[in-house]
Amino acid sequence: MRPDPEVVLAAVLRVPWREEALAAAVTPEVARRLVELWPQPPRDTHAAILAGITRCLGRRIVLDPLPPPRWRWPVERWEDVDALAAGLDLRDGELDWFADVRGRLGDDARAHYRRRWHERRLIESPKPRLAELQRRVGRKVLAHIPVHDAAHGFVAGRSPLTLARVHAGREMVLRLDVEGFFTRIGPARIAGLLATAGYPAAVARLLAGLLVTSTPPGVLRAAPAGTAVERLRAPHLPQGAPTSPAVANVLAHGLDRRLSALAAAVGARYGRYADDLVFSGDGALPVQGLLRRARGVAADEGFAVRASKTRVMPAHHRQRVVGLVVNASPAVPRREYDALRALLHNCARTGPAAQNRDGHPDFRAHLLGRIGWVATGHPTRAARLTALFDAISWNG
Repeated sequence: MRPDPEVVLAAVLRVPWREEALAAAVTPEVARRLVELWPQPPRDTHAAILAGITRCLGRRIVLDPLPPPRWRWPVERWEDVDALAAGLDLRDGELDWFADVRGRLGDDARAHYRRRWHERRLIESPKPRLAELQRRVGRKVLAHIPVHDAAHGFVAGRSPLTLARVHAGREMVLRLDVEGFFTRIGPARIAGLLATAGYPAAVARLLAGLLVTSTPPGVLRAAPAGTAVERLRAPHLPQGAPTSPAVANVLAHGLDRRLSALAAAVGARYGRYADDLVFSGDGALPVQGLLRRARGVAADEGFAVRASKTRVMPAHHRQRVVGLVVNASPAVPRREYDALRALLHNCARTGPAAQNRDGHPDFRAHLLGRIGWVATGHPTRAARLTALFDAISWNG
């Protein structure tokens, strides 16, 4: 029985477009015919590629033209690779260069990213041109794919405060941490999501390539001692790219849906902020059973829970959710408020330059950001801190 053209297409898109690599994915004869038909990777429509593969398989009956893609959400409708390149305003060859789906850059992958270690986290920030391409993909594609109502991180209209309010004043709060939230997401999962949105396989593969990176060996060798780097070797979502939080959110839809159902089954509430999974309930909450089943659901969905960071917080202990204390109304811990109030007082007394001990390049913006955070959910604190900030002279 001859292979199905769709199966062949999926196989050849996973390997470099060279005859020897294609031969390992299909057969030497089919690989030879494919390279003769397309010396370079095909950029035709999905239907045209399938028709060509059908001929390469030696079939006499060519497939009828496929119907147009079935678009599931109101994403930008790029039906072939040329349409994708035009939609992203890329010249010939630039799409392949930025997506690098065949891994040709090798160590030169650093050409697209700036990388630095922050403690044991690797921050991989795309350079301006790739960052702009990713933002376009975010606006034209990712922003139109729905996230689950339980997601509060990096979602318009939601924040740490909205998640904290869900769990405020509860007798029991559980917090779980997903290990390697971004690095567990690779191009195959992203391309699968994009195919679900309606994109043909070749388009989905290139779009996924724009959103992931592989960390060069030299960067991995500089990792702090004890850092797990294995998943960084393979293509993964970079922590530092503007699209990574949105991709992770939409790919966690199944996780959020199942954990929400699990919470409802035991009378609990569930919410997620990035890699923090939070449950809350009354004193009869079946804590150990809930934790066990939540870990199982996470594993089924391709994620892993870090056992060492799991927290069980009854009401007589301080209950913290994404940095906010939720025993009553959500608020930043008192000591953070007191520390910032003292800093602002000293800035007014001795000048801000003397207090900028960490060398923030824009200390004024840094202080405003801290005021915004520390005053979260607390208007009285906001008024007091703002008054102290207004007393600072920035002319010295």
